[in-house]
Amino acid sequence: MKRGHWTGLAFVVIISVVAEVLTPHDAEDATHWWSNVPAFYVLFGLLGCIVIILFAKVIGRLFLLKREDYYDAV
Repeated sequence: MKRGHWTGLAFVVIISVVAEVLTPHDAEDATHWWSNVPAFYVLFGLLGCIVIILFAKVIGRLFLLKREDYYDAV
């Protein structure tokens, strides 16, 4: 990726985390313990994306990747 893409991505991440931390959370309306953790949903989404990418890589290597001499072995 180009440097501008990384800069834009970093800007969006920083804005998202700052907005999550600065948004007031009402502890009385929280139905779960993680609703009171600042930036929980940001981190949960990031972790979910990383898990999906790693899972897709593993599946691709198991089922799609073939040996280099796959078509030569007849």
